[in-house]
Amino acid sequence: MKVVAVGGGHGTAVSLKALRLITADVTGVVSVADDGGSTGRLRAMLNVAAVGDLRVCLSALADPDNPLARSFEHRFSVGDLSGHAVGNLLLVGLIDATGNLEESVCAAAQVMGVTGRIIPASSEGVVLVASTEEGRTRGQTVVHQCSSIRNISVEPRNAAAPIAAVEAIENAELILIGPGSLFTSVLAACVVPGIAQALAGTTARKIYVANLRPEMPETSSYSLQDHVDALVRHAIRPDAVLVDAASIFATQPCSLPLIVADVAGRNGMVHDVQKLARAVIA
Repeated sequence: MKVVAVGGGHGTAVSLKALRLITADVTGVVSVADDGGSTGRLRAMLNVAAVGDLRVCLSALADPDNPLARSFEHRFSVGDLSGHAVGNLLLVGLIDATGNLEESVCAAAQVMGVTGRIIPASSEGVVLVASTEEGRTRGQTVVHQCSSIRNISVEPRNAAAPIAAVEAIENAELILIGPGSLFTSVLAACVVPGIAQALAGTTARKIYVANLRPEMPETSSYSLQDHVDALVRHAIRPDAVLVDAASIFATQPCSLPLIVADVAGRNGMVHDVQKLARAVIA
């Protein structure tokens, strides 16, 4: 079965790990809009695409016994390198040397023993732009602190999606959208024009994996239907929504079919990989 996870960060990494338990034909289409932390510092210095979400998703599908994979998430704690992850430095080094984001991610995946594929949602770095009640806001870190977001887009507005990402979505049988920050992670990948068009045209079954709780302050007052409405406003129309049985969303009305299952981890903070895989199979 061909499966795809779309989004960014740790939520999509969990989806990828779960999907890899089901099939080896798994693809992550990952946002490159991040501009905070180590990634933001590297973008400012080198004018490269955001690599943090790519790093996390590469690690999710990497061979756990691979020496590079084991060190990919290590962060330095001293000097000018303080806060930087090994994986971020490797990826920006590859981009700086090759000038090609997709090639760099593929090269890292090969040496890490990645099962499946990780593909950036756009062929270049993008800036997230939000329309809010207060006006327009630019930059993922700033947008994440907003609580009145209506719509988001990326700049440049004509940012191209990699052909491989579009084809993966078009040929998929199942697509997981999320979990993760609704606007700054999930939709940040989905609204790249080529990705949005591919999601609209694919025949794959699309499942939105809802967060375990509203996210402060980005979706602090959102109901489950508010999350779905936000997706639809951006032309993303899932076939069903997967919610954790213990979350506040499980008892809320929704215009889409609901899949209610135990998918939360033991601490209730993140989705459990094994449980999510079982829910997807079911």
